[in-house]
Order: sequence, then C-alpha cells, then structure tokens
Amino acid sequence: MNQLQLFLPCAAGVEDYLAPEILRITGLPPGCVTKQRGGVAVRTSFAQVMLLNLYSRLAQRVLVLLSYTEYRSEQDLYRAASEVPWERWFTPRESIKVEITAQHCPLTSLNFAALKVKDAVCDRFRAVANGVRPDVNTQWPDVRIYTHLTTDSCSIYIDTSGEPLFKRGWREDKGDAPLKETLAAAMLAATGWFEGEDDLLPLYDPCCGSGTIVIEAAQMACNIAAGSRRRFAFEKYVPFRRADWDAIKKEAADAEVVRPAGQKPIIFASDVAHRMVDFAQRNAERAGVADVIEFRGGDALQRMPPVDVSETGGGVMVLNPPYGERIDVAGVARTGRFERAPQRGAPAGEARLLAASYEDDSTDDSAASAQQGRFGARELPQTDNGGEFFNQLASHWKKNYSGWTAWILTPDLKLPGKMRLKETRRVPMWNGPIECRLFRFDMVAGKMAEKGGSGKSGPEPS
Repeated sequence: MNQLQLFLPCAAGVEDYLAPEILRITGLPPGCVTKQRGGVAVRTSFAQVMLLNLYSRLAQRVLVLLSYTEYRSEQDLYRAASEVPWERWFTPRESIKVEITAQHCPLTSLNFAALKVKDAVCDRFRAVANGVRPDVNTQWPDVRIYTHLTTDSCSIYIDTSGEPLFKRGWREDKGDAPLKETLAAAMLAATGWFEGEDDLLPLYDPCCGSGTIVIEAAQMACNIAAGSRRRFAFEKYVPFRRADWDAIKKEAADAEVVRPAGQKPIIFASDVAHRMVDFAQRNAERAGVADVIEFRGGDALQRMPPVDVSETGGGVMVLNPPYGERIDVAGVARTGRFERAPQRGAPAGEARLLAASYEDDSTDDSAASAQQGRFGARELPQTDNGGEFFNQLASHWKKNYSGWTAWILTPDLKLPGKMRLKETRRVPMWNGPIECRLFRFDMVAGKMAEKGGSGKSGPEPS
C-alpha cells in the first residue's frame, strides 16, 4: 500500500488550486502530482490517503485506481474486475455499490456493465472466502466502486471517502439551496485571502445563507482540518490501522488554533433572512468556530461595513448572491430541479466521476436567503435577471465600502455591465452543473475601479 495511484476529482476550474493543496498536505515533490481535467492524480501511500481525506478542502473524493485496461465488451469488464485483489481492501462483511461513468462508451447498457463488474467482485470473493460474497447496498454502502469507461479503456477505482468530502459533518441546518463547502473553499483559495495566514484581512459575506463561506474561512484561520468532524470509508478497509489514524487525528487536533478571549473577530456575516442567520450560527457552533465569526441580520443593500478597514489595509468580501438560474424574478426560489444533461463546455473524461458526488444540494446558500420573495428587506422592481438588485448593490458599495475588494460568484457573464463596474479579475468555476465566473471588483478612493484595475489578471481562459 506504499505505491498507490490516486485520483481526486474536483469541480471544474478548481484543479489549479487542488494540486498545490495536495502538495502541502502530503509533502510530496511536484513530480508526484498531475493535473487533469476535473481532478488531480497523485502517486502516494495509504497513509497519505488518510491525510488527504482529513485535510483536503477542495477535493470531492479520494479514489484509488485499482485497474486500467482496454476493453471491447462486458466480458472484458468482468475479467478486469475479477483480476483486482479486492480481498486486500475489504472483507465480505462490507456491503458494496458499483457505479459506472462513461464517455463515448460503445456498450449498449451501462446498467448491464455495472452488473458485470458487481458479479466479478462477488465471484472473486466466493473463490477466496469459502463461498461468502458481499451484499449490495445502493443507498449506504460500505464500499463504493467506480468504473469509468471511455471508447476503449476501463478504469476501476475504490472510493476511500464514503460520503463526498464536501459533507464536513457540521452542517445540519441549511436552506433550500446550500453552497457546497468544497466550492466555498475554492472561492476563498481564488481570492488569496489565506495566503498571508499571520496577517489576515477582515472577511465579510453579506449574503451568508447558512454560513458556508465564512465557516470555511474560520476553520482555515483556526487550522481546523476539514474532515475532523466526520467518518470515512477507509476506516472499514483492511489496510486501515486504528493506531495510525488516531495519531493523525491527534496531531490535527493539537494543531488547532484557539482564539484568545476578548480578541475582536475578523470574519463577519449577515443575511436578510434572520432564520438563515440562526442556521449559520448553529452550524458555526458545530464546526467549532462560533466565537470566531460575528453574525448579524440585515439587508445587503443597507448593511454598512462591519469594521473600519483603514487600519488593516483593506477588507475582503466573498459572496454568492441569488441569481437567475436558481432564483425567479424578485428572488423567489424555483421549484423545479436541474436537468443533468451535458452542457456545452462541460468537463469530460475523468471528471465524469464527479457525477456520483453531486447531489440535489449542489446549489448555493443564497437561494435560501430569498425565500421571502425579496433580495433584501425592501421589495425591488422585478426584472428577469436581478439587475436592479446588483445595480443598487454596486451603488451602495461605491458609496460606503472604500478599501474593500469584492468577489462575486455568478453564472451571469454580463454581471459587471449590469453593475456598471469593471472587474479586475474573473476566475472560471462550476457550481454543480452551472458554469460560473468569480468576479473581483476593487473599491478604491470611495468608488470601485471602473477601468482597468490592480488585479493580476490576464485574459480569461477559453
């Protein structure tokens, strides 16, 4: 178990941030990490598998590649799966689930392909475990097996995470459309807010919803491991050693930073829905950062800056406000669900493994903030894209938020024009099935940058 080939899927657009995170967690040389479309591959050991599950904030799962072969028929899949030494990973007491993802696959039925892989796993155990085979559990399996098919190749993975890694274990209170923790962490990584570490700027989310962005930021500031409050699938696997895992968790707990009593917070959050503020506070308590964040209610169009940034050298706002693909006019949440059909420009290849990770809660916190049918405390003129809200928000920031930098995640590429502002950076990101941009706006000398800007940004990748 000292030479494993791993694949860590992530949201498209996050690969550039996941690769250096993996290097920081594992201490491996750069040559062991390879960025791919929709994830990062890495060669490492089982001990590092545990570390990556515990510490990664950006990966959706940690998968181990067990087989890579060519195929032409379902029988080839059966043969490939039957040659994997499954008994080295788990016992017949553990239940299994087999999932298939495919890209240009010539087979007529992916369900039949999954059945052949399942049969191969069970037949292998019958041969090596005196006729005993694992049960199948499609809802809460102990072991998830992923098979990815291309035109002529078959990759078989075992999942070491269990539930997707965005499920940190602290969010029990949430609205109708919560932002995934992994995407919130990616937004923070893109801003560079945590790069200084020792001298962090004030951070504020004026549309906090259930608190995902600020709680992720607070855990980063307190050096709390992302997975410290949950369990993982690898804890039931044969290579797992409880003593090693306990030592890893103790080291993580010992490294957590306790905020001194009386120290003023630098992380702030507010939301127009007081119900969501209550949710966010309870989530922060479970995440161990309730005393690090200052929560308040209030309309984003009226809230004044939570702190004077003239002495800190600036402040950072990070938000994912309501937008048209999930919010109807005037902010009313849609009742329909997203179609899962492929989209133009959607990530392909190994990234399709993400399909099993995305669940019905793949949208964002801010939708819940608009459940009362309003973007803010006041009813706004109805438009088909929320343009009036963003126009008023930009005016409010220009007037009151000098010295702040605002980062907004949106699928609307025309948002800067609607706000009558010039972005200084735009970062492509995917929020579940929705292609988005993370725009940066700089506020200087009482107004936002309207031309050019100081952001270190080149042309947007195509």
